[in-house]
Amino acid sequence: MDPVTIGIIGVAVLVVIFLLGMPVGFTMALVGVAGFMVTKGANSGLSILARDFWDTWSSYNLTVIPMFVFMGSVAFYAGMSGRLYDGAYILFGKARGGLAIATIVATAGFSAICGSTSATAAAMGKVAIPEMRRYGYDPGLACGCMAAAGSLGIMIPPSTIFIIYGILSEQSIGKLFVAGVVPGLVLAFLFICAVLIWSVFKPTATPAGGSTTMKQKLMGITGLFEMLFLFALVLGGLFAGLFSPTQAAGAGTAAAIVIGVARRSLDLKKFWYAIKDTLLITAMIMTIVAGATVFGHFMAVTGIPGAVSDFLGGLPVPPNVVMILILAMYLVAGCFMDSLAMVTLTVPILYPTVVALGFDPIWFGVIIVLVVEMGVITPPVGINVYIIKGVAPDVPMGKIFKGAMFFLVGMVILAALLLLFPKIATWLPSLVTY
Repeated sequence: MDPVTIGIIGVAVLVVIFLLGMPVGFTMALVGVAGFMVTKGANSGLSILARDFWDTWSSYNLTVIPMFVFMGSVAFYAGMSGRLYDGAYILFGKARGGLAIATIVATAGFSAICGSTSATAAAMGKVAIPEMRRYGYDPGLACGCMAAAGSLGIMIPPSTIFIIYGILSEQSIGKLFVAGVVPGLVLAFLFICAVLIWSVFKPTATPAGGSTTMKQKLMGITGLFEMLFLFALVLGGLFAGLFSPTQAAGAGTAAAIVIGVARRSLDLKKFWYAIKDTLLITAMIMTIVAGATVFGHFMAVTGIPGAVSDFLGGLPVPPNVVMILILAMYLVAGCFMDSLAMVTLTVPILYPTVVALGFDPIWFGVIIVLVVEMGVITPPVGINVYIIKGVAPDVPMGKIFKGAMFFLVGMVILAALLLLFPKIATWLPSLVTY
């Protein structure tokens, strides 16, 4: 049996096991080592398994993952998400649709220190959805808005998807982080436009919020300053070349701890919860990266990446049409696969093709994150929708998906803008010195 056929069988087996619910990291490692043993022998397969797991878990470059996860966990348990929402509510809450706009703005702010779409949706959903529903917002709009806004957690840096893509493609994580800033802000603006359109056609679904006292205004604005300070510290340090990504994460974590202690909102019990969450999330991500590395080496020896590159590169169509086909494939796959699984499975295969077609690797990283964002709100997987369902258990799942689909249009518009104007993603990274 030729290596390409073995590789195709391996991919098919991998997808089947994914759908059966086996953890992503273990699945990729299992299929990768089994395929390597079939193609190169048992000793080579066991050797690559041990080496890849050791190299991954002992890599200094990967320390950026626990540090950014820890920063987001500390910020959550220190109550920054609630204070951030209070600040956004003060600025936008009194207008029609203002609570939904405040939710998007606050979620975009929390995304700047979290890096996980699931954590962002859960943290902000607990704060925002009860408030929107208390003021009579349509449940589908409230939950759909929060599910879509939560996806900003992997576009606005720091982002675990950017980190994993950077590792798999050997691109600068710092530049990937900076590349996500402008697209993330544009997407947040498109979400706000969606709320405004909804408010015009269904005004009863987006009533105005209540008024606030001067004391509440002052306290709420303080919450905005906290997040702006952390964002400026992390991204400003990266942009100026003062920090590496790991150093920026360390500085941001230290600042979040200092803010929590100074406000007396972070005690030892909450600090311990932040540590536990960080350990669990980090172990999951590191195992996925290690498993993806093993699977990537299996793909390399089968020759599938080269075969895919030759096939797509040989199509008698412009490169942008090929990219649209790739995006369509990602969108369909995102409906059925976990986002991390989809990225770790496809990047080793498609990345050589994208580079050969002349696309910028940093730009493609932003595109990857965008299609992953689409996947977290599209049925039947739509992980963010399930998270929001847990926050609002009385709202039917179909109603949440329907509300989220209204915001999917904004993501499609951003994808078109990125194809037409790639500098939206590449201009800012071109100025980064690190």
